[in-house]
Amino acid sequence: MVTGAYKPRNPKASALYQCAQAHFAEFEASYVTRYQEQYGFYRPVISRVVEKFLSCGDLTKGFARVHCDTCRHEYLLALSCKGRYFCPSCHQKRVLQFGERVAEDVLAPVPHRQYVFTVPKMLRIYFRKDRRLLGKLSQCAADALKTLFRAAGRDPKAVPGIIMVIQTYGDLVNFHPHLHALVTDGVFTPTGWFVAFPKIDLYSLEHLFRHRVLRLLLREGRIDETVIRKLLGWRHSGFSLHNAVRIGAADPDGRRAVAEYILRSPFSLEKLRYQASTGAIIYQSKMHTVLKRNFAVFSACSGWRRSPRISRTPGNTSCDTTAGTVT
Repeated sequence: MVTGAYKPRNPKASALYQCAQAHFAEFEASYVTRYQEQYGFYRPVISRVVEKFLSCGDLTKGFARVHCDTCRHEYLLALSCKGRYFCPSCHQKRVLQFGERVAEDVLAPVPHRQYVFTVPKMLRIYFRKDRRLLGKLSQCAADALKTLFRAAGRDPKAVPGIIMVIQTYGDLVNFHPHLHALVTDGVFTPTGWFVAFPKIDLYSLEHLFRHRVLRLLLREGRIDETVIRKLLGWRHSGFSLHNAVRIGAADPDGRRAVAEYILRSPFSLEKLRYQASTGAIIYQSKMHTVLKRNFAVFSACSGWRRSPRISRTPGNTSCDTTAGTVT
């Protein structure tokens, strides 16, 4: 029995689709002259991802016929691109599957915490131009966690459970490489026992992480000892850690929610607005504590306008650039 009509999504109606369709060819053609110096060499995977996204959910690009033998109802289901991150629809499916698998099959029923590792702005440029360093950054955080947890548990063979995810974006879709980790709030001993910790010294963990990151960049030839001495001489190192989010042992929904959060999409279609006539893009999010505004303005092929000069936006949106808000 049919309980409701199937309503396929309309991907071509989204601001992201319209912007990509109108400007991606220009972006590709001008990348070397406009963006390569700032962002590094063009990665071919970008073309493949965007091309698949522009075909995602389009019945003319392929579909499956869904048929019920009982009620004889059937409908056409457009094929998806299965893309990560760039396609909001396909990535959200991946997020939900990841959260379910992690909560049900991966994580033990013990207390967990979410850790967030952040590096100084001065060092972020190296990770933007050389993406392979992001994996090594994750290893720095994992090694720091293991070292401190083993010391706290007084067992060199004990191990914490760690799921580490790289995020390269901030709330206003700016480049902001940082790490999210879902970590057991204690360690597993070689005999299988779990030893819970009452509290972790974040100050020591930050120093371990900072030391490993600086040594990594030194080995890679990105910085020298002079830069290291400069960073170590700052009153505030620029490295930061956060672990206030704790999930209890009997809270599988909490573990699922954090797992979904750390794999979330870089942007939300609900926050994205595109004006086809000017190629202007406005992304609205929560108030940025440093930039003192809750929006960012982009041009489809010119990058971020760091000093917004707009008084009106599409869809009855108003921007107050003095107060730094979009309403």
